[in-house]
Amino acid sequence: MYPYLRSAKVLLAAHLGSPLDFEAESVLRLQVWLGDIDVFWELNNGRHLTLMDLGRFDLAVRSGFLRVVHREGWGLTVGGASVRFRHRVPPLSRVLLRTRVIGHDDRWFYFDQKIEKEGRVCSAALVRTAVISRGRLVPVDRVREAMGRPEWSPELPRWVLDWIEAEGKRPWPTTPAPLP
Repeated sequence: MYPYLRSAKVLLAAHLGSPLDFEAESVLRLQVWLGDIDVFWELNNGRHLTLMDLGRFDLAVRSGFLRVVHREGWGLTVGGASVRFRHRVPPLSRVLLRTRVIGHDDRWFYFDQKIEKEGRVCSAALVRTAVISRGRLVPVDRVREAMGRPEWSPELPRWVLDWIEAEGKRPWPTTPAPLP
């Protein structure tokens, strides 16, 4: 189940918290709840990504990005992610979730996110997100103008460019035949 109460808590804290520059790092202190674990008694791999939603929410609210999205009548969507897992996170662990936007291309914003426990990175993700309007992607140039940052254009790291290229070569799955 989606953590609606935890999301509400993060959003409220972000609204009441100190402002954050869009290029700054958001850091959330979270605890792994029993509803976050799997049968192996660790933070579920899918829940890592769900918790990372919270980091992007925090950054979007505190930087004013979400205010711009709402003002323009836009929405947000995730268009892809690449996640790496290195260390187990047991229940009731306290973790840090670090989130930063590392750049954009013409269509997508790219976020670097990490879950850390006791100073060790347990999982790391590259998440591609877009701003949408009426079911279509809003060009990043238009979003930057609405944010009052038309010149903001950090250079994407080589590893992100390589991931974008690899994703472009990956075929989209066809619809399978119906089951008998």
